[in-house]
This record gives sequence, structure tokens and C-alpha cells, in this order.
Amino acid sequence: MHEVSLCQSTLEIIEQQVKQNAVKKVTAVWLEIGALSCVEESAFRFCFDIACRGTVAQGCQLHMVHRPAQAWCWDCSEMVEIDSHQSVCPQCQSLNLKVESGDSLRIKELEVE
Repeated sequence: MHEVSLCQSTLEIIEQQVKQNAVKKVTAVWLEIGALSCVEESAFRFCFDIACRGTVAQGCQLHMVHRPAQAWCWDCSEMVEIDSHQSVCPQCQSLNLKVESGDSLRIKELEVE
């Protein structure tokens, strides 16, 4: 369950931003989750709630925005959306794809007081 370490890393980044910007409380966090990031949303939410206890982010709202993955098809020379590493090109059904994005978890926005 890598969600625990992802939550801890996310909280570390939030705490760095809080210190740099003299923030007293984080009220909401928006995360962008790529389709290939292998993040289990319910497990992440559970771990995030626990990780935030006793911090400036305790009780904050967690918003998770899911983003499709993008891949380059070497056969039809098109950038296409995929939803798994085993996806085929929706244009030509080729398996010859190079993943370009969609395997990350990013903090997009913080709402603070």
C-alpha cells in the first residue's frame, strides 16, 4: 500500500508551502491524479486524513481530480488518451505506445486561511 508514503510526501510538500507563505491553516487541497498512477482513492483518502492529524492541514477537504494518461502511438503518429499500461491505440489498435503523461500525483492547489 504505497498510499501511506504518498500521503506523507504530499503532507511534507504542504508543510513546506505553509512555512514559506506564513499560513495558519490549510482548509482544502486539490490533487491531480493520473490514470496510470496506481493510486487507490479510498485508501489515499483514509491515509491522508490520518497523516494530517495534528498538523495545519487537519480536517481539510481533499479534492481529487482524475486525469487521463497520454501516449504517443509510434504506428499512427498520434497523441492518444489511454487508461492503462495495456491499452491499445484507439486510432489504429497498435500496442506500440510510449506513455507521455498520466503516471503522476500532483498538488494543484491549496486553500488556506
